[in-house]
Amino acid sequence: MRLYLALAVVLVGACSTEREAPLVATEVFVTRPMPGMKMSAAYLTLTNNTDDAIRITRVASPQYESVQMHESIVEDGVARMRAIPALEIPARQTVALQRGGKHLMLMRPTAPAEAVSLQFLDGDTLLLSVDAAFESAPR
Repeated sequence: MRLYLALAVVLVGACSTEREAPLVATEVFVTRPMPGMKMSAAYLTLTNNTDDAIRITRVASPQYESVQMHESIVEDGVARMRAIPALEIPARQTVALQRGGKHLMLMRPTAPAEAVSLQFLDGDTLLLSVDAAFESAPR
């Protein structure tokens, strides 16, 4: 079962209910860890509804010791995964975190859980909070 969410938390100063949410997450899903493994991956689409770029410098989850932003790239014919220090969503654009590209690595679960909470931050500023259920089977 895949759970698609369209949840958004407004940026500081943008709290009017008449305004469009500054940052919106959709198509959110998290893979279950493989047997014996201590990591999952999260995929989603982020849409910036503002006239300024949004920069995500950190992602956190209370269910995992560490969440890292990664990107898969091919170098000399070999696929490699590398951590990226920040994820920028240009003004009025959408960035997809997907298999084979940018994605989140959720490492070392702290306890069994049926859902994952993700907090997207710029420094110490919370930009977006999203809850997602695990995907039941890989696609």
